[in-house]
Amino acid sequence: MTQTKKNYIRVHGQLKNALTALKEDQKYDYILIDCLPSLGLLAINALATSIGLIIPLQCEFYALKGIGLLEETLEKVQLRINPSISIKGILPTMVSRSLHHREVLERVIESFGDVVFHTTIPDTIKMSDATMAAQPITVYASSSPAAVAYRKVAAELIQRIEATA
Repeated sequence: MTQTKKNYIRVHGQLKNALTALKEDQKYDYILIDCLPSLGLLAINALATSIGLIIPLQCEFYALKGIGLLEETLEKVQLRINPSISIKGILPTMVSRSLHHREVLERVIESFGDVVFHTTIPDTIKMSDATMAAQPITVYASSSPAAVAYRKVAAELIQRIEATA
């Protein structure tokens, strides 16, 4: 067995155990696992233990290519590890009023329809400021357009989950 496979099994077991313990506590209605934008060990383990996937999509044409690659990976995870995982939403982020962003958003909606969140996250300097301050935007600038948008996305996600429950 390769070292990578051993690491996968170890991390998968730890993540699965941690999530099982959280479920048993019944303190949380939803658990979100935020991964780096790569398909490394943590991301694959998150896919292996999750029931849904939210894809944040920066409104750039190269990001569309990334969704295709992620879909291929998701199909492999569904076939080999976790058949119950599905895409719960695509969240357009860093959206401006530029023609380029509008075209990307139109193409995403054309391709994925209702999977795309109706709410988009606007591009704002407050997001960078919040990152530098190591605070969520909803704390750093709670009334900013981005913070308001994230709250709307949360409400939209809950509606989607409850509609399919």
